Amino acid sequence: MKVPLSWLKDYVDIDLSLVEVAEVLTMAGLEVEDILLVGLPNPYEQPDAPQRREVSIHGLSWDPEKIVVAQIDEVMPHPNADRLVLCRLNDGSGELVVLTGAPNLFEYKGTGPLPQPIKVAYAREGAQLYDGHQPGWVLTTLKRTKIRGVDSFSMVCSEKELGISEEHEGIIVLDEDAPTGIPLVDYMGDAVLEVNILPNMIRNASMVGVAREVAALTNKQLRKPHALLPAQGPSIAGKAGIEITDPRLNPRFVLGMLEGVEQRPSPYRVQLRLRLAGMRPINAVVDATNYVMLELGQPLHAFDYDVLVKRAGGKSPTIITRAAHPGETLTTLDGVERKLDNFTVLVCDTAGPLSLAGVMGGLESEISATTRNILLEGATWNYVNTRRTTFSQRLVSEAGFRFSRGVHPALSAEGVTLCLQRMAEWSGGVVYSNLVDNYPLPAEDPEVSITTAEVKRLLGVEISAKDIAALLSRLEFACRVDGDTVHAQTPPHRLDIGTGVVGSADLVEEIARIYGYDKITSTYLAEELPDARDNRPVLFERRVREALARSGLQEVINYRLTSPEREARLEATLSDRPQPTYIALKNPLTPERQVMRRSLVASVLDNLEKNSRLRDRLAFFEIGPVFLPVEGSALPEEPQRLAIVMTGLRTIPAWDSADEKRLDFFDLKGVIEGLLQSMHIKNVEYLPAAHPAFHPGKTAQVAVNGKVLGVFGELHPQVQAQYDFLTPAVLAAEFDMAAMATESASRYDIEPVPVFPAVLEDLALIVDESVPALEVEKAIRQGGGKLLVGLRLFDIFRGEQIGPGKKSLAYAVTYQAPDHTLSPEEAGQIRQRIIRRVGQAVGAELRK
Repeated sequence: MKVPLSWLKDYVDIDLSLVEVAEVLTMAGLEVEDILLVGLPNPYEQPDAPQRREVSIHGLSWDPEKIVVAQIDEVMPHPNADRLVLCRLNDGSGELVVLTGAPNLFEYKGTGPLPQPIKVAYAREGAQLYDGHQPGWVLTTLKRTKIRGVDSFSMVCSEKELGISEEHEGIIVLDEDAPTGIPLVDYMGDAVLEVNILPNMIRNASMVGVAREVAALTNKQLRKPHALLPAQGPSIAGKAGIEITDPRLNPRFVLGMLEGVEQRPSPYRVQLRLRLAGMRPINAVVDATNYVMLELGQPLHAFDYDVLVKRAGGKSPTIITRAAHPGETLTTLDGVERKLDNFTVLVCDTAGPLSLAGVMGGLESEISATTRNILLEGATWNYVNTRRTTFSQRLVSEAGFRFSRGVHPALSAEGVTLCLQRMAEWSGGVVYSNLVDNYPLPAEDPEVSITTAEVKRLLGVEISAKDIAALLSRLEFACRVDGDTVHAQTPPHRLDIGTGVVGSADLVEEIARIYGYDKITSTYLAEELPDARDNRPVLFERRVREALARSGLQEVINYRLTSPEREARLEATLSDRPQPTYIALKNPLTPERQVMRRSLVASVLDNLEKNSRLRDRLAFFEIGPVFLPVEGSALPEEPQRLAIVMTGLRTIPAWDSADEKRLDFFDLKGVIEGLLQSMHIKNVEYLPAAHPAFHPGKTAQVAVNGKVLGVFGELHPQVQAQYDFLTPAVLAAEFDMAAMATESASRYDIEPVPVFPAVLEDLALIVDESVPALEVEKAIRQGGGKLLVGLRLFDIFRGEQIGPGKKSLAYAVTYQAPDHTLSPEEAGQIRQRIIRRVGQAVGAELRK
């Protein structure tokens, strides 16, 4: 929010420097992100400049000797140019002739001495200004020259040349009360503070709101603008009515009326403030609504009353607030015809929609050059519904910014009354003596109690009840002290104060802000911390991450939002399968982020696809939840999953190695084996499996004691064809983290490094082709017992030498005892036990 310093000073006396004002506001939660100078000197360039420069300050400082207020007494034709004029001008030091091409002076050309001098901003020779004809902000210095035979050494200025706005088509015409000859910086120099208004501080999205904060922080008096309706004006009774169909969406609606206005520009000081605050001046009526919105924080809307009467068939209009009907449309002030959602609240009359409630007015009833009678609206809207409307319509407005965060209903009547006064002052007309006020759902302003003990417990400082009441009173809380307890009544402009414990916490925050965060000293906690306890799922996830990182994999983190189409690529082999159900968002940001994901592998495959052209080897993993709908429940199950994907070369080519073998099923299996060993998960089995996303015959389940932990394999060719991969094989795995954590041993024995030598030998066993290697390995371990410490399959052979339907499995086995060196006899006994056991279990024969 842009806050002109001069506007702020209308409501509070400020004796701090510009830098100090920024620091005070920032420390209280209203961060000043930037300061634009409009004429004022730069405090960073002064002799007493502060050492710390925590806020950016930029802009043009006006030289008080060279840029002054002047008056044009006559506009004369240029002897050699139709698009230039000569101005007889007085700058307070004397009369001179100044050349200009400002089009807003052409109507006065050749009319003789002006009955009323035109007050302007005048720059003398040597003044530094922005070049009004260059794009951007280019500084230039005025130098004497000759244009079409006439000397030119100074100029009357546009807003761009002074750094006020981009407007450069005409010169600034100041208000008539501008004193001739005084430095322009003394008359209208300013600084604009860019204040970051957080959602919970929307009460400060106004000049009075920021002034209230400054007054409280500096212990100064706040001067709020006051307005009263004229006692002798006509009555609004019978002129308009209000019908609210749902008070939850529209708690209050207020109408005021003004007749006989004249459409003319607002005073320049008003236009200047609006421009500095980031709004475009239009005319006195519309400017008044915007001015009061920025002043109080209450958005307003002005209707052409005669248009409403015409729409009502010559009768008094009735304003109706309701939800949009199916298929209803509205053309808003920006000229866009908008299709309305059924939740969109509208301001209507009996003929149809007039405006998007709390967001933007309609084009048909806008203020025009022929408008003479005004019906002024001030209302309050449900902030959640307003936020939905602004998002759905992709429509950003100053009114929507405020209403979507919450505006107190008490401001409605206050805003309408003040705005009517401003309109009458700037555009003439007669203000009606009363309002139409429909207030079916009054706001509750809670009274919250807080004790000095609570303040000390939460802030660590001793503050008396009297001082607590004094601090809160600065923010307009009505306080009464009862011993060590302060009872604070919430002021009728705040919606952010809760009740009970929440309300107490809200008050403590306000006390801390006004007391000063920098004054709160560091203290030890007054209460004992609870005993620390391990969060086993979190610790297990950390161990999994570390193990996979040690294996050379890179962790990725994806959005948990996706689209059904993206996940459907993983099920390309199931074209006849019914569409799975998803947890869908009501207001998705993009079509690609409209549902909660059901598959973690699909997310990581997206990463692989995007990076497959960048590297020769990719190995990713992600740990995170998937979201599975539960019938009859609004909330889904959110099991944690582990996804692994790999593709590319087994090793990166180097100067001493030209190996170009690619990753395959067994590389992924090796990573999984290493992971499970690191997690101390025992009795692991790798079983053949079928999965729609994986290649038949290249898919396996990982199970422990009959419980499936996960599945892995090579992607099915039909699935891989749905992605833009360059590699011939993509490997993927998905595991249930909860199942893995259950099987992971939290406590395990650590064995010392053996000191006695091991016995190494090879065993080649002939078995039927149908016998899995896993069953052979189980039998070998059973026969070897505890002295078998190592077992590795290193060769598989099929051929005529061993007969049809047979295969030879060659194992490297290691025997070792922890307390002595095994003798040849002992090794031989172990070998014989193994041969007997495999023969009994799987019908294996020793290959000779």
